[in-house]
Amino acid sequence: MPKKRGYHHGNLRQALVEAALALIEEKGPTGFTLSEAAKQAGVTPAAVYRHFEGREDLIAEAARQGYEIFADVIDYAYQTGQPSALAAFEATGRAYLAFARKYPGHYISMFESGISVNRTPELAAVAARAREVLERAARDLSRHIPEDKRPPASMFSAHIWAMCHGVVELFARNSPGSQSPYNPEDLLESGIGIYLRGLGLIEADR
Repeated sequence: MPKKRGYHHGNLRQALVEAALALIEEKGPTGFTLSEAAKQAGVTPAAVYRHFEGREDLIAEAARQGYEIFADVIDYAYQTGQPSALAAFEATGRAYLAFARKYPGHYISMFESGISVNRTPELAAVAARAREVLERAARDLSRHIPEDKRPPASMFSAHIWAMCHGVVELFARNSPGSQSPYNPEDLLESGIGIYLRGLGLIEADR
């Protein structure tokens, strides 16, 4: 029999991450094995262990790469909303929804896998970078609130992050029983509007 050909892909580590992302989309973060990821990447299971100690390490790398994309996406949204603090803030919320739709495997790895952002220093650093963009947008907008009524920027951004996450989880991921008469973008925009009206940042009739 002819000898099995060696692996000649330019980057085995990345090929395994991409295989894992496809499997995560299909089966969820706990629904696949390292052997399946290896098979999809076209290598033996033993080859995986040259790069990852186990499935959680592989998912953590997928999450790290997801946060890199996420941070870039929301930073771009923030920049395109300038010089209006309100437009920049609202754009980061829409970017969250767009990211979840375009990169479902990364999104699941980041937020639904149970992997802590503190698992590795690299993952913690890039997650913090993404969070800082959201807080920067919140700080810019909160300057328009009287100081004695101004919530901390971290709380401000956390509220919007939670709202975005809820809309994604309930209405943008085709979850069973999550039908809504409104599309996710409209739900998010109206929710942010209600929140900002409560803070006195936009007119009541907007």
